[in-house]
Amino acid sequence: MKLRRYEGNPILKPKPENDWESEDVFNPAVVYDEGLFHLLYRGVGRDGISRIGYAVSMDGFNFFRFDKPVFTPKLILEPRGCEDPRVVKLESRYYMTYTAYSERGIRVGLAVSDNFISWERYEAWWPEMDNKDAVLFPEKIGGKYVLLHRPTREGERMGIWIAYSNDLTEWYGEREIMAPSEEEGSWESEKIGAGAPPIKTEKGWLLLYHGVDEDKVYRLGAAMLSLEEPEKILFRHPDPILEPEADYEIRGEVPNVVFTCGACEVRDKYYVYYGGADSVVCVATVDKEEMLGDFLI
Repeated sequence: MKLRRYEGNPILKPKPENDWESEDVFNPAVVYDEGLFHLLYRGVGRDGISRIGYAVSMDGFNFFRFDKPVFTPKLILEPRGCEDPRVVKLESRYYMTYTAYSERGIRVGLAVSDNFISWERYEAWWPEMDNKDAVLFPEKIGGKYVLLHRPTREGERMGIWIAYSNDLTEWYGEREIMAPSEEEGSWESEKIGAGAPPIKTEKGWLLLYHGVDEDKVYRLGAAMLSLEEPEKILFRHPDPILEPEADYEIRGEVPNVVFTCGACEVRDKYYVYYGGADSVVCVATVDKEEMLGDFLI
């Protein structure tokens, strides 16, 4: 099973006339709500700082984008940038996790909005260590908020971790649930990280994630987590579902990268939005029946 690229890719490119997104646009999040595709993406300008932009579409392919960023770095929290947003609609509001980049390193950031335009930050507690690739589940499980993330320790091959919270502020129960492959030469041997927020299906929580090999090639994979116990992996697809092949995925700011931060289900089809070579925004699709039929559960 493979994702099918939209023939009109890339769907968003840098805009030289907008300084904040003049160099690169990539790693988009998406929420499909009330008949519209809402896209939040990472934009980089000439100053090298990441900000988050917003675009909206009726068909999922042709987007109207705002000229100004909707989320910008705060000097104290993330002076070096706000990166890689992931968004879910949770209890009627939109929650965005992102990577906050400062002199102290990279941390998990969390913000909430009612309209995708105005955002309020949460002051969540995390240990003083590098951490990124955070995604919230789009509903509470067992009365708790659930989050996937990836701590980073120098010299260690880190995988996907899980954490729980009663209030989105204090997090606990952290432990690894998926590790990089130990198979030599595997497409996910160096590191893995959560991509899009999990999608609820009749078989479990569908998790799209990225895997990196020893040559630093980024590919997309898929796994299924238990609905009631999301720390349990029901099935992990052995092969990547998307890998760099198109010119806009092979050549760019960072070559040989496909990296998703958002996917949604619309009319029995999955739309997967991803960054190509850290330079442009792209989309690929797959029929829901085809995707779920590949999970041997």
